[in-house]
Amino acid sequence: MAVRVRPRRSRSSRAACNRTATALAASLLVALAATLGGCAGVQSTFSTFGLEAESTRKLTIGMTIAAALIVFGVASITVHAARTPAGRLSHAQGMRVIFWLGAVGPAALLVVLLVLSLPSMRPLRATPNDLRISVDGEQFWWRVRYMQTGTGPLETANEIRIPVGRTVSFALASPDVIHSFWIPGLAGKMDMIPGRTNELVVRATRSGKFRGACAEFCGLSHARMAFDVVAMEPEAFDRWLAENARPAAATAEPGRRLFDEYGCSGCHVVRGHVDGIAIGPDLTHVGSRRSLGAGTLPLTRQAISRFIRDSSAAKPGSRMPSFPQMSADDADAVADYLLALR
Repeated sequence: MAVRVRPRRSRSSRAACNRTATALAASLLVALAATLGGCAGVQSTFSTFGLEAESTRKLTIGMTIAAALIVFGVASITVHAARTPAGRLSHAQGMRVIFWLGAVGPAALLVVLLVLSLPSMRPLRATPNDLRISVDGEQFWWRVRYMQTGTGPLETANEIRIPVGRTVSFALASPDVIHSFWIPGLAGKMDMIPGRTNELVVRATRSGKFRGACAEFCGLSHARMAFDVVAMEPEAFDRWLAENARPAAATAEPGRRLFDEYGCSGCHVVRGHVDGIAIGPDLTHVGSRRSLGAGTLPLTRQAISRFIRDSSAAKPGSRMPSFPQMSADDADAVADYLLALR
């Protein structure tokens, strides 16, 4: 009588299967570590302070969990199939497994994920009563205008302040090259394209100090084109807006005269001191800002003096001319004057 012997998997096959499972696990750990690297801090998609960013965070976590379960399921089936003796399943049984696990299961899972993600795709809508902030990305800084009815726009630079709980509509544009406006904890990215204006509607949910950046390569100082974001309680924001609408206070700083003598007033406006067209950043209340040069340097006397004398060293490609002929004492005096503008 003939005896039918079932073929068995060789040791090399089982070893290859184990190596495959180990490689999949290692890949998952690497992906998880890369993701967790940006989970905290003032510029993180996981440290949210806006409705859209929070919705995106929840969607990301849900999709990641679903993807991990799918990968784990596929890996488990692969290991099981590699270790199962040949001939255990008939052709009909194998086709049923393919039908349920290869067609019906994935289709049902994708439908569930789609239904759960649809609410996250609903954008905020702007209304005529919303706060409007115009932001122009320039090489390499940010021109910010708060569009106020009746009093005209209030211009600042490299810092954005928004009220918590109020809808804010950003009008995003660029006069030179393509930039990308991104505040990770508040909302998604939005391109700033020369010749058109894009609208981004957001709403902050908690107060705090955060950071935004340009997410599109725009030139030599692309990596040095950041900005501070301060989410404030509505009452505090209204007070700040009213205070910054005032001209600069009178000052006896000797740097004010030097500011004019060296031609700084040809590009910069200090309302109440120097009027005109602001080619560069408006410096009316620069002393109350949190950083210098679009998040490049801290706002200190030493940093301002260095930036004035050699701006291209701190920000390559900057259109601001350097003043190597300016003495260190004069640069320090101008820096003291700017710091007094609060």
